[in-house]
Amino acid sequence: MDAIKSTKLEFENATGVYHGKVRDVYFFGKKIAIVATDRISAFDVVLNRAIPYKGQVLNQIAEKFLKMTADIVPNWLESTPHSNVHIGKNCEAFAVEMVIRGYLAGHAWREYKAGKRILCGVALPEGLKENDKLPEPIITPTTKAMEGHDEDISREEILAQGVVSEEDYVQLEKYTKALFNKGTEFARERGLILVDTKYEFGKVEDKIYLIDEVHTPDSSRYFYAEGYQERQDKDEPQKQLSKEFVRQWLIENGFQGKDGQEQPIMSDEFVNSVSDRYIELYENITGEKFEKSSYVNQEDEIFKAINTQLG
Repeated sequence: MDAIKSTKLEFENATGVYHGKVRDVYFFGKKIAIVATDRISAFDVVLNRAIPYKGQVLNQIAEKFLKMTADIVPNWLESTPHSNVHIGKNCEAFAVEMVIRGYLAGHAWREYKAGKRILCGVALPEGLKENDKLPEPIITPTTKAMEGHDEDISREEILAQGVVSEEDYVQLEKYTKALFNKGTEFARERGLILVDTKYEFGKVEDKIYLIDEVHTPDSSRYFYAEGYQERQDKDEPQKQLSKEFVRQWLIENGFQGKDGQEQPIMSDEFVNSVSDRYIELYENITGEKFEKSSYVNQEDEIFKAINTQLG
């Protein structure tokens, strides 16, 4: 099956390369080129199979929302020379991810179900059930691990440990809330609910920039608004657009990224179904038809696109 599992591009003037969970980052001094591969991760583990068109979906959704939110917070993106490539500023990333939740779902629900009533220093009320709307959106940061698992962390711990200065953290909270409000408003117009999402930020000199991706199915969870309340009232699963169904499939097959667990084998049929879900989200969230890029000579085309601008 055609998919971009990884890239090994050799640029004469590149100053470094970093292969993340799903992105390959090439450094050119003050600029970076990020290739959105088709790798997929869950529970902070890169899965063995790549998902066709996933990288293109993420890249194009991120571009749309980075442009849409540029009036809220400046961002790192400068150009998109290829459907899987972004080029922009090389920011020094903050060592935390700003997770914001409007509903009790995913990781937050699993913690709540296990009996926890304080998540990242935020108290949660009794009597909630999975996918309930929270009284108000809450920020539940995580550490940003280069390898291994990200860990929940509270605002108080971040400040006490000096991970982020108080002045910067206050600004990150303001940006996070404003971005979530914008994403929520846009999702509502598309008949969707933005359940939760994460934002990453960095700095160039003393200026904060929004980095990485925004409101994509890898960084966000969406429900269909139509029928949401009816499904809640009947204790039925929500119809959602996110990669949570991949996590659930892994859980059902005995894998949560824990030591000693072996990844289940993803069949071609399952891989194609995941690809279809990513394309479905793209078309629902953007209102545009997804145009599949060709995989013919894909790595050469990516190299040319980056080299033309930064070579």
